[in-house]
Amino acid sequence: MNAVLSSPPVAEDGLRHDWRLAEVEALFELPFMDLLYQAQQVHRAHHAPNRVQMSTLLSIKTGGCPEDCGYCPQSIHYETGVAREDMMPLEAVVQAARNAQAAGATRFCMGAAYRSPKKKDIERISQMIREVRALGLETCATLGMLTPDQAHELKDAGLDYYNHNVDSSEEYYRKVISTRTYQHRLDTLEAVRNADLKVCSGGIVGMGETRTDRAGMLVTLANLPEHPQSVPINQLVQVEGTPLHGGESVDSFEFIRTIAVARVLMPQAQLRLSAGREQMSDETQALAFLAGASSIFYGEKLLTTGNPDVERDRALLARLKIEPETQAQTQARGQAGAGGSC
Repeated sequence: MNAVLSSPPVAEDGLRHDWRLAEVEALFELPFMDLLYQAQQVHRAHHAPNRVQMSTLLSIKTGGCPEDCGYCPQSIHYETGVAREDMMPLEAVVQAARNAQAAGATRFCMGAAYRSPKKKDIERISQMIREVRALGLETCATLGMLTPDQAHELKDAGLDYYNHNVDSSEEYYRKVISTRTYQHRLDTLEAVRNADLKVCSGGIVGMGETRTDRAGMLVTLANLPEHPQSVPINQLVQVEGTPLHGGESVDSFEFIRTIAVARVLMPQAQLRLSAGREQMSDETQALAFLAGASSIFYGEKLLTTGNPDVERDRALLARLKIEPETQAQTQARGQAGAGGSC
């Protein structure tokens, strides 16, 4: 039985923004093959089926974050061996972007460990954005909470995407983070949308949450006034010293189910296979692409945790006959304003 309503109401953009938790839980309960079949049909209707967009994430300012996110090695609350570092100089960031571009990345993401950036930080990062964008790369930043004025300033600098994950359901969120609220997350996403920046927002699977929590996270994202153009689905990387270290790992099939349900709920979004790929088998990653993942983070490191190296990624894509998206294709998709195109 198909868990989706036969004639669901849609908004002006042709997409649903009124998903009920029970509906999404029913999708999770579908037989695995039925769910993947449904997700792949949605994926092919909105995305090139054998193409993956490549992104690179650079930590431009590492450590020293005052937040207490239970998964994060950059928090000052935990002893994880991650040293506090100053912001990278402009020249080093631009060179890293050139290296990423030469390796095949078409989007360059800059991350800084802030609760919220200060004015001087925004000014320096704005210059980085201008220089990276001048290379022809899509730009993305993740800097913590933003005010509306800061979001507009980043937009004026040429930023394409702003990342701010909701992490989990609102109910489970408070078990992982106490230094900010779920509403703080939603307020930043609203500021980003209102500045006409593209939203990058997803979550983390494997923090001890239930399937209902995973469904709740996706309901939050799919019921935003506009679907995030980019949705990273992370698998928790357990870092010694953080509260979530030592917990039970999420089942691989459950992780794939999460991607598949996200694809059904948010047909046009770029679903980004993000943290945790270093622990994933090639077969798990192949299933993620089948379930609707259309983008990966590419390179040796995601902020402070490992990532499969470039050669392994190239070899896997070659075996699957999946082509990396070219810079021209990325630019055309961005100009079209949709998450993907065939």
